[in-house]
Amino acid sequence: MNASAQTTASVLESLIETVRDSQELFGSAAEDVKNPAFKRLFEELAVQRREYAGELQLLVADLGKESHVTSSVGGAIHRGWMDIKAALAKGDEHTVLTECERGEDYAVTEYRDALENADLSPRMREVIDSQFQSIHASHERMRRLRDLLKT
Repeated sequence: MNASAQTTASVLESLIETVRDSQELFGSAAEDVKNPAFKRLFEELAVQRREYAGELQLLVADLGKESHVTSSVGGAIHRGWMDIKAALAKGDEHTVLTECERGEDYAVTEYRDALENADLSPRMREVIDSQFQSIHASHERMRRLRDLLKT
């Protein structure tokens, strides 16, 4: 694999790590949140992120590399996961939404950085941009829901 493909694979693996972390964050929130609408939302987002990871893994495979990324467990989203667990124990849905929004903010930044990588093929750019648009919309939704709970 040439250096350009190796760099691109690294970018893709970083995104896989991010969406796996996000999948865990939403899955954890869905398990413990009481509000049925939030539970459904978090379940849907966890499934979506699992699908995104699969799409990204296919892109890595297109480069001739195998991806074994699961999640970072030490990343920014994981710290949010720990805060969510504490908030859920207290029944604090506002904090859960705050941490989910923070995780989405991190994901938006990661995707934006990836899209600035000039080594992405048109197909890769299309997949990543589509995921970025969805994650950005999810970020905005989390922010709006959080703000609604605040009032």
